[in-house]
Amino acid sequence: MTRRLAQVAKKVGVSEATVSRVLNGKPGVSDSTRQSVLTALDVLGYERPTQLRGERARLVGLVLPELQNPIFPLFAEVIGGALAQQGLTPVLCTQTKGGVSEADYVELLLQQHVSGVVFAGGGLFAQADAPHDHYRQLAERRIPVVLINAPIEGLDFPCVSCDDAVAVEQAWRHLTLLGHERIGVVLGPSDHIPSRRKLAAARAAAEAAGGSLPDVYVERSMFSLEGGQAATTRLLDRGVTGVVCASDPLALGAIRAARRRGLAVPEQVSVVGYDDSAFMNCTEPPLTTVRQPVEAMGRAAVDLLCAQIQGAEVQPGELLFEPELVVRGSTTQAPRG
Repeated sequence: MTRRLAQVAKKVGVSEATVSRVLNGKPGVSDSTRQSVLTALDVLGYERPTQLRGERARLVGLVLPELQNPIFPLFAEVIGGALAQQGLTPVLCTQTKGGVSEADYVELLLQQHVSGVVFAGGGLFAQADAPHDHYRQLAERRIPVVLINAPIEGLDFPCVSCDDAVAVEQAWRHLTLLGHERIGVVLGPSDHIPSRRKLAAARAAAEAAGGSLPDVYVERSMFSLEGGQAATTRLLDRGVTGVVCASDPLALGAIRAARRRGLAVPEQVSVVGYDDSAFMNCTEPPLTTVRQPVEAMGRAAVDLLCAQIQGAEVQPGELLFEPELVVRGSTTQAPRG
């Protein structure tokens, strides 16, 4: 007990007597100090006293699908920083193949009495055919939740998204203005909501340009460099000169596929990515991509979460943020002939 008091006191920067008053429910401690002591207990892995276990900790779950795509660590950095400014501590939950499932993470977060959860990127909520029971569990317990980049049909969680339709319109217009007529798209799985939106936007953009998007110019893949390479190889077999990809790793795979074919990027094949994640200006050639406004999206997500935590009524629905085309060296005029 004495060791626990000392560790918590050191963590918070208060006296052991103050920590003791909080743990024993005694008066004479400010609300902010009391919350800091309870948060320190959670962070240090100590169980709260029985009479305090019903209260939610100042912890927030941050659930990411992976960390290999640089866009997700960037989201984690922005959201984590914004949470810290609000006196909240992020608990990072990253899914790995064969590791802890998203549903298991939710169960662990509930056991920690978290104040809320942010789901960022392509978790199960972004897959229409995936199980969503753990999201309903959060809704039933009235745990504040914010989703990033895809809503869940039937659940009124607030959502912050980059506008997929505008992103594809920008990429498509860029390639058509460069003279490309045979443009392919590399997307995620068929039940991936953002990919569905991008496909609908690509078809609309092709029609607006006076053409169409044949099914043979649409390829699906897992979100990885290898997946992008395999999908683009098939598109190159069908004669495309421009490729619009649903992520930057997919686009890097597309560039590799072209080079393995002996085709020069961008002189013979132009490639557009999506995200503008870290180091895309350092690739060879530097990647033309559509930038997600991660800073604004992450801060908006935290604002929505904090409003719910504080008991304010947050309107359900989706906040759409405008993307920005960043033109670099992986696109140029379509080859002649």
